[in-house]
Formats: sequence, C-alpha cells, structure tokens
Amino acid sequence: MHRPINATVYRDVRPMGAEATDLLVVDGVFTDRVPRSAAAEVLQVVDGGGRIALPTLVDAHIHADKTAFGEPWYSRHPAAGLAEFVQGDVELYQAQATPVAVRAQRLLSHAVTQGTRAVRTHVDVAPAYGLDPLHGLAAAREALRGSLDVEIVAFPQHGVRRLPGVTELLEEAVRTGLADIIGGLDPAGFDDDQQGQLDAVFGIAERYGVGIDIHMHDAGEEGMGPLRDICARTRALGLGGRVTISHAFCLSRLAGLTEKEFDEATTQLADAGVALTTAALGEASVLPFRELTARGVLVALGSDSVRDAWSPFGNADMLHRAHLLGCCVEARLDEDLDACLALAAHGGAALLGLPAVDFTPGSPADFMLVEGECVPQVVVDLPPRDIVVRAGEIVARAGRLV
Repeated sequence: MHRPINATVYRDVRPMGAEATDLLVVDGVFTDRVPRSAAAEVLQVVDGGGRIALPTLVDAHIHADKTAFGEPWYSRHPAAGLAEFVQGDVELYQAQATPVAVRAQRLLSHAVTQGTRAVRTHVDVAPAYGLDPLHGLAAAREALRGSLDVEIVAFPQHGVRRLPGVTELLEEAVRTGLADIIGGLDPAGFDDDQQGQLDAVFGIAERYGVGIDIHMHDAGEEGMGPLRDICARTRALGLGGRVTISHAFCLSRLAGLTEKEFDEATTQLADAGVALTTAALGEASVLPFRELTARGVLVALGSDSVRDAWSPFGNADMLHRAHLLGCCVEARLDEDLDACLALAAHGGAALLGLPAVDFTPGSPADFMLVEGECVPQVVVDLPPRDIVVRAGEIVARAGRLV
C-alpha cells in the first residue's frame, strides 16, 4: 500500500533569480525526489512561467489591533510626545465600529497575499481596553491558521508602572495563553521606573516561561541604561535568544553614539543574546542592521504602525518594507538591496524561531513567485505577488487568498 503524500512540482521557476529549474515539494518541504512508495497520481504540477521564487517574509513588529486598514478615513489629531500619541490610540479605538478581530484579520489576510508567512504583533493591554484586543487577535490568528503564523505580545502601550492594574493584566494575558510574549515600553523615559518595570516584566517571563519584547524609543542614557539592564538580566536568567528590544533608537543615527559606545553596546547585546527589531521609519531612526549583524546581533524587520492613530501610512507588505529600508539606508549596490530582502526574510524567521527558506532539500516550502530580472530589481520595482505558497500549498494568487 502506498503512503499518501502531498507532492507538487513547481515548474520553470528561478530561486532567488538563478537559472530556471523545477522545485519539488513533498509534504510541505523541498526535496530532490518523490519517495518510491508514493503513487504517481498524487503528483501535481504548477507552471511557474519563469518567475523568480523568493522566500516568504516575516513581519517581526506590527500592531494589528490598532489598525484602521480598510476602514473609513480617520483624521488624526496633532500629537506631541508619547502620552498624546497613546491618548490618540484610545480615541481611535473608541471611534472604530468594526471589532478588532475583523480589522486584524483583514490586515493580516492582506499580509498573506503580499507574501508574509509569519508576524509578531504587539497588542495593547491597558485598563482602557482590558484584554479585549487580545481576544480579537486570538480570533484572527485562528481564522488564518495554516496560512500565517502569529505570535502575540501583551504590550503595555500606556506603561507598566504609570497606571495601576497594568501588571496584573499583563500577567493574566500570559497566564491564560492569550499572549505568547510579555512586552514593555521605555522603562526610564516613559514609565519613569526602570527597575520597577523590568522587575515586573522579567518576573512574569520567568514565572511563565515566555519571551520578552520591549519597545525602546529613548535615546541617550534613558535608552542606554535600560539596554544595559536588559542585557544583564537576560544573562542572569539564561534568557538568551528570548529577549528582544524593539526600535532601540538609542543605537540609531539619531543617538549620535561614538564608535566606542556603539561597540560596547553591541558587544553586550551579542553576549546576552538580545535581539533587535527595526521598522525603517526614517533615515535617522533605522538601525544600522548590517553593522549589528556583523557583530553577532540578531536584527529583524517589521511594519510597526499600519494606518492607526500614530500614522496614516503602512500596508503590511514586507517586500515594500524592504524597499523602504533600502531607501532609509541609501542602498545602491545589488548586495545592499539583497541585504534588505534578507532582513525581511531571514532576520524575522530567526527571531520567531522559524527555519530559513533557502530552497534546499528539507527547507520549508514557503515562497512566492514574482515577475522580475533579479532580486535587487524586485526590491526596487515591487512586482505583484503572483503566487504565494505556504507549506507547499498555494494560499494566495494575484493578491487574493485562495
């Protein structure tokens, strides 16, 4: 009796722009042959038409609960400083008639059609919302199961220590399994209680065995002090590989660090196993990801805001985000543009603990097919994602889920 398998040949495709070949996928992974025990009639054929095959991408930092993507236009109010932006979140949340679950599923479905295979989404946890946004994201995650991997961060956008009850909400989110990761926010500059916030966040992580992802917008000592503290706590608790600092503006051009200060900080991050995410928000704030990775620091790329109270821009398209990253770092050479795509593909995969897609036998068959000459040209021209494949199965064609 033949063992039932799921086998597909993707014919006439060019992995990473190389010479045209056929890609054989068996049970969700690339292979070089169909098992002898497999019946010939199970083999399916998809014509790639000479398209480039690229890895599907990973959005390592998005706020899917806040989005107004697909909703009527919302006119944002002036905001100066973090507290006013946070208040803007509350006002938009109260103004939205569409539930979080519907908005988040709409946004994340669009991300799938644009070639995203996984996301880490930060979801606001605060007295103004309770845990409702987390329930919404849990519903969206379940609806997209099989097409998209979703990690959920319980994110204290209103601070951990500034408001009573936030620590308890964060712990409940993790204890009940609504959140996979515990978040934090500017322990010194916004919460004004570095030790208190980090005690709470690391305490919850240690009790429940979850990872940590802390937003850090502060520059200067308000950013560097918590960075050093986070690295020290990560080493002490053996949490290397499970702690992330998002944005880390204290390491960007915005911070104006000396070479010695930058070297000291990157050494601490690499030794502790603390990762970073960046969002290509602008030339001054984007992280110098190639220098960081060369020093052994894991860096990943994300969308951040997508048409929420913080920004009217964003589209959850990680190929477009790689394009924006290239603009921010003034990429000119092919190797620079290749590096932007690699950050969107492999940096995020490593952060989320996913295997890399490299089209070799045993690699997951998570890829997209696009028209183009080469990878750098694709990053610049942003062609449509004609076919998106997840675990060997086509999940989207021509911008629509199947």
